[in-house]
Amino acid sequence: MNHIGQIAGMLEEYGLDAMLVTSESGERYAVGFHGEGLALISKDDCWYFTDSRYIEAARREISKAHIDCVGRGRSHRTLAAQVIEQQGLEKVGFESDCMSVDALERYQNDLPCALIAAPGLISGLRAAKDEEELAQMRRSQAITDRVFSNILDFIRPGMTEREIAARIVYELMRLGASRPSFDPIVAAGANGSMPHAVPGDTVIEPGMFVTMDFGGVYQGYCSDMTRTIAVGQPADEMRLVYDTVLRAQMAGLAAAKAGVSGSQVDKAARTVIEQAGYGEYFGHSLGHSLGLEIHESPNFSPAEQTIMPVGAVVSCEPGIYLPGRFGVRIEDVVILTQSGCENITASPKELIVL
Repeated sequence: MNHIGQIAGMLEEYGLDAMLVTSESGERYAVGFHGEGLALISKDDCWYFTDSRYIEAARREISKAHIDCVGRGRSHRTLAAQVIEQQGLEKVGFESDCMSVDALERYQNDLPCALIAAPGLISGLRAAKDEEELAQMRRSQAITDRVFSNILDFIRPGMTEREIAARIVYELMRLGASRPSFDPIVAAGANGSMPHAVPGDTVIEPGMFVTMDFGGVYQGYCSDMTRTIAVGQPADEMRLVYDTVLRAQMAGLAAAKAGVSGSQVDKAARTVIEQAGYGEYFGHSLGHSLGLEIHESPNFSPAEQTIMPVGAVVSCEPGIYLPGRFGVRIEDVVILTQSGCENITASPKELIVL
């Protein structure tokens, strides 16, 4: 799976002769492969350069590209410069949202062309996933659902957050993920009031909430989900907060669709929490896009005025966090359509009490 044609089709709109792709996520999006390489895409052709560690796999996996191996005296930039000169490419775009100042200076010194910042070219294409990408993301999310089901049979009082996090990573890879999308979050009891708590030695005890936020990578594409469960019977306010977060998420899901701004979806969920009197305890945005990276754009956030496109894959994850006491977050991942959204997270959301 590659997107060489889609990138080539955007060059005229950006006034470019070619696009230089150097980031890991951009490389995988462009040619469907990551080998610490460089892709150069013109209106009519594509070149990909990598080193001896990846060249065999690149030649096997990449189609519709000229593939060459770097070596002594043949750096990525040297090979790119030769193509640029041979093809007469004068204006070449680069991923200015991914390239460091130092790297840009090296490319400017070595390439015989004008380098033009084109931050939105690839990220704009990536905002709306095509059917091949959506198939990978459904598969990735299905793995995550199976992990959650399995982890419910694993958790018991006396375990630490760290033990549960380690089991999550094991289950993700056992079931087909190449790696976690991010370091899993496991937050028990009072630690649940920290949205990005780091799993530690806190012991799971009866009466605690345990929040687990995790995902895996399948064929380069990320999944993400959060569930908060109770170990033993929770207190009345814990049930009230859980119910409030669930109602907020359902309101966000009902509002989620293409053609509206991310701020509109965020407001639908946030209003539920505010009306319940917990507005000050929901400090983060409702959700983020994901795909080749765990955090992409556009987002469900109070400041997001971008109109959400068909095919965007976005998380919906409201939360309430009571400092020093407990927290609740519930997260699903949805694909936006013209009329609504397809929820690709199948795990139950009713409060689970172990």
